[in-house]
Amino acid sequence: MDQTFSPLSPSPRLLLGPGPSQIAPRVLRACATPLLGYLDAEYLRMMDDVQTLLRMVMGTKNDWTMCVPGTGMAGMEAALVNVVEPGDQVLVCVAGAFGERMVDLATRMGGVVSRVDAEWGTMVQPEQVKEALKTLRPKVVCIVNAETSTGVLQPLAEIGKLAHEAGALFLVDCVTSLGGMPVNMDAMGVDVLYSGTQKCLGAPPSLAPISFSPAAVEVYRSRKTVVPSFYLDAGQIWRYWGPERGYHQTGMVNMLYALREALVMISEEGLEARFARHRQNQKALVAGAEAMGLELAVKDPALRLPSLTTILIPEGVDDATVRRNLINQYGIEIGSGMGKFAGKAWRVGLMGYASQRANVMLLLAALGDLLKNERVDEGLAAASAAYAAA
Repeated sequence: MDQTFSPLSPSPRLLLGPGPSQIAPRVLRACATPLLGYLDAEYLRMMDDVQTLLRMVMGTKNDWTMCVPGTGMAGMEAALVNVVEPGDQVLVCVAGAFGERMVDLATRMGGVVSRVDAEWGTMVQPEQVKEALKTLRPKVVCIVNAETSTGVLQPLAEIGKLAHEAGALFLVDCVTSLGGMPVNMDAMGVDVLYSGTQKCLGAPPSLAPISFSPAAVEVYRSRKTVVPSFYLDAGQIWRYWGPERGYHQTGMVNMLYALREALVMISEEGLEARFARHRQNQKALVAGAEAMGLELAVKDPALRLPSLTTILIPEGVDDATVRRNLINQYGIEIGSGMGKFAGKAWRVGLMGYASQRANVMLLLAALGDLLKNERVDEGLAAASAAYAAA
């Protein structure tokens, strides 16, 4: 082979998109720690640490708390494939692209899927779910807590109560919320919760934390059919993560090192302080953007995610050109819109380690420059005032 390859040297980037998020240096160092065997006693103790820390962040006491090998989509698929069998009724609340994916996956698994829809940029109302449950008896009610495509924060408590009153499991996507805001799995009555490591948890992509309530475990154990995916079979994964320590697949050793370090950082910071930091930086970003005359896609402030903000693209501005120049001139990545917001909105993530005041101010200044925004000074002043008022 005549072709030669230079040593790996990725360009530096400030990741302020919808994920992956910026990783703290100590988490990156953990990734480079020498390998252990995936059944080494020392490594198994690290798995125990991760379980304990995940239960803390999730707000649960569930035994079946573990990591699915794969990204957040593996978590979604694992959550559904373990509790949905062919012919089961499934009710999915859809307010964005990831609610749509739940519909797709549940349908592929043979579920009889009904849906409750909300406009992009708004939340699913409990009254809609209550109305649907008058004629449905679903086995599972599914919803996205933090809709990554829209930046909407979906309240859970009332819908979870309705699901349980109907005798259904409550299954929740927390990919963009876990580690950046309270999820309180047990208090919210969530039976199946899944997430991804690459967002607010602050680790590289490759693992999907997941937890099953005792009721969900009983549904799994009462299946009439075998889980069609061996790799994502929660019982098989639990054989490895639980007391048996049975072989399922080769553990993702270095990624677990990284996740453990990221979770330790969360523990050191404290959940309340971490959640307050995410919310404070989001409020400053919003204040700065609005002072610059930029419009937000989510109109109700109470429904705006602390981890991801959707900013509508000003009329006459080319989406791809701005994002390309942000990378080329400033080394900053933000996300494009998805689905109905494609070409209409930017998705700005302030997740985990990336949720910092310096990043908020830099992004506002960079956007102001590229948009030739004459109010950028007002935007920076408004963001600064938001910090001063905290």
